[in-house]
Amino acid sequence: MKKISSFLIFILLIGTFLSPIVFADGKDDNDDVIDELHGKPVLVLGEALSEAQRNQVRESLNATNADQVEEYIVTGQDLQNFIGGNPNSNMYSSAKVTHKDAGHGVVVEVVTPENITQVTREMYANALLTAGVENALVEVASPLRVTGHSALVGIYKAFNVDGESLDQDRMEVANQELNVVTELAEEEGISADEVTELLTEIKKAISELDPATREEIEQIINDQLERLNLQLTQEHRDMLVDLFDRMRNLNIDFGQVTQQLESIVGDLRERLGGITNADTEGLWNGIKNFFQSIASWFSGLFD
Repeated sequence: MKKISSFLIFILLIGTFLSPIVFADGKDDNDDVIDELHGKPVLVLGEALSEAQRNQVRESLNATNADQVEEYIVTGQDLQNFIGGNPNSNMYSSAKVTHKDAGHGVVVEVVTPENITQVTREMYANALLTAGVENALVEVASPLRVTGHSALVGIYKAFNVDGESLDQDRMEVANQELNVVTELAEEEGISADEVTELLTEIKKAISELDPATREEIEQIINDQLERLNLQLTQEHRDMLVDLFDRMRNLNIDFGQVTQQLESIVGDLRERLGGITNADTEGLWNGIKNFFQSIASWFSGLFD
């Protein structure tokens, strides 16, 4: 009987030890609490989705309770209204925007990365900061494989309801930015990380040097391409010059934008560095020692 009691205690102990690992990804108990300060999250669904696909997106974005979100549909007409696009376009990718306190910055999560084939979370963040988005958690999802471009228009729509509004020119240049970077990644063979680094460094240099002419913009771009050892065709170099010259004329505060981008990248690197180095080693050494002690305990239990 004593050995059986000891065995039951062992089962409870091992359950206690492992439960933080098993349940580390569980949902927050406050998911269903309405934020009275910032209002409900805004869910924007692609018009081309079937009702079954919309339900799938609601599941992915944790927005199945209609009382907990404000829901809208993004249409081809929205595409034309916000960025002058084709009103006959099919809109598939969707997004949920949750407003946050000042200082939170822009945090983007692609919830279904297997279905967003061209636009990365860093590309979305770059474009949204250019568009003037501040202090929000933005979650993107699609139930089928798409490039991810229409989600940007959905996010714009989320920020242009209930009396809010983003600057039209900034939305258009942000969309131009997204088109340029996805084309670079696709046609030049540059990775998404390299594209993100290039744009961030160009914006940082513009913030520091405050160029007054298109020629100075072009010099900054050429310098950053050389520094990062990236080769582009003249056509794509011209596209970057056109993009950043247009940004310069909009008087965007690149200092603020760059600070937020570096914060996003810095947080990501810090998390990855912590996980891949001491934290992981300490965790698994602890697990190894624990199970070695269990083996010894078992040997004594049945002697």
